[in-house]
Amino acid sequence: MTDMFCYQCQETMKNTGCTRRGMCGKSAEVARLQDLLIYLLKGISFWGTRARPMDIKDDETDLFVAKALFATITNANFDSDRFVALIKEAIERRDDLRKRAQTRCNELHNSNCTGGGPDWAGWHPENYEVETLLAKGRTVGVMDDPELNEDIRSMREVVIYGLKGIAAYVDHAYLVGGRDESILAFMQEALEATTNDKLGQAEMLAMIQKTGEFGIKGMALLDASNTGRYGNPEPTQVFLGVKPGKGILVSGHDLVDLEELLQQTEGTGINIYTHGEMLPTNAYPELKKYKHLVGNYGGSWWKQAEEFDAFGGSILMTTNCIIPVRDGYRDRIFTTGMTGYPGVPHIADRPEGGHKDFSAVIERARTCDEPKELETGTIPIGYAHHTVLSVADKVIEAVKSGAISRFVVMGGCDGRHKSREYYTDVALALPKDAIILTAGCAKYRYNKLGLGDIGGIPRVLDAGQCNDSYSLVLIAQALAGAFNCSVNDLPLSFDIAWYEQKAVIVLLALLSLGVKKIRLGPTLPAFLSPNVAKVIVEAFDLKPIDTVEADVEAMMAGA
Repeated sequence: MTDMFCYQCQETMKNTGCTRRGMCGKSAEVARLQDLLIYLLKGISFWGTRARPMDIKDDETDLFVAKALFATITNANFDSDRFVALIKEAIERRDDLRKRAQTRCNELHNSNCTGGGPDWAGWHPENYEVETLLAKGRTVGVMDDPELNEDIRSMREVVIYGLKGIAAYVDHAYLVGGRDESILAFMQEALEATTNDKLGQAEMLAMIQKTGEFGIKGMALLDASNTGRYGNPEPTQVFLGVKPGKGILVSGHDLVDLEELLQQTEGTGINIYTHGEMLPTNAYPELKKYKHLVGNYGGSWWKQAEEFDAFGGSILMTTNCIIPVRDGYRDRIFTTGMTGYPGVPHIADRPEGGHKDFSAVIERARTCDEPKELETGTIPIGYAHHTVLSVADKVIEAVKSGAISRFVVMGGCDGRHKSREYYTDVALALPKDAIILTAGCAKYRYNKLGLGDIGGIPRVLDAGQCNDSYSLVLIAQALAGAFNCSVNDLPLSFDIAWYEQKAVIVLLALLSLGVKKIRLGPTLPAFLSPNVAKVIVEAFDLKPIDTVEADVEAMMAGA
């Protein structure tokens, strides 16, 4: 038996699976606790899918499933203690739901409904010591059923990783007031499906398709929630340098955390900087109005060790994309939300109707050095669907006149591998009459290249965070409507980089919309078995990336 097995991210060992320690830095202990947590979420889903038709709903438990899935995303939480607490809560919530379902069943049918169901629906540990939980975790991981068909396992994992991406978007949306019970219900339906041995390849492929459809719903929910609270992103030149004074660096994805920190630091003289996927927040009117939100510091998530060290001030990690913490900044970094790291102070969740207390982050900033400048200048952001569609006539005319020859969607994730230089080289090799549409941290491979504009339209149109890939979908659909054709017939190519599970759901969402000829890299996912990969590649004309020269030539030719 291996110490662990995980192949959910693009950087998994040898593109086959991490078996001793995650390439992300995840310990075998944390990996096995995550396996057990997902096992128990399947138990909640077992009872949830049976309770719902009997009008038994538990909004808090439904949301807990999403939050717990979110905690298992790559680079989200490395803290064993947090997972022990989540496992305990999962069992308590599962058992409460089971009791209510069984009681209601007896009331409705006057029959014995006390069956315990499968193991994941009723298993209890002797205690909540880590070793006790690990002993179970070592039996319920991805590869711990050697008799399971390889292709069925692959399709089940595709669904689970897609659900993890949806979970992240749903959690963000709920914090901003967004609600959609149907998405939470589907998540349990899909988790339950991954345990059903009666479902063959056809049924599981249909569930993958449905997961993509709900991915669209999740992204739409988050988009509406964010813009409803903070306004539509607007074109903004974001400052890349530093300003005199103490600073706090905010990384991750959570807009509410940033808003509350801005409120609590207003008038203190402390400057707030964004990092990584927080860059797009500088374009929201209700956030950019805070004058001490001064700009963005650094680049992609994987550079945070050197950038956090150089920053000098206190650091707040709001969601996933944390990497193993180095000693140079260990005493000034904080986590919050579903993010965690051993030994790093964690800012507690906001009480009902209240706000998080960021006083510890603020007080630490007062004692820190001022940020060290890494770069200067500005970069343009804020080109989400509302902005682009407001000038759609200008864009359409540029296409008709030949000023714009092609749009290339280069969204998704960034990562450490040298192979990702491909995306920088593609951006540089594209003709000057090609527009890059981007969302997610993949943009850091080319958003500071100074690629210019076409008639005032920047050649890199940054729609925002990875969830803002929804904007790119809306833009593509609007263009298709304007030209009276399908998305696949537009002068539009997709060259997507993936790393973790939010990029997986973006891919599944695009596939569910029938988008074809997507290039995916740097590698195809290890969790796709050869047969499943063949089915998806052939059905959607999905393409692994090739050389820069070959891909640019093919994309410009519409291939």
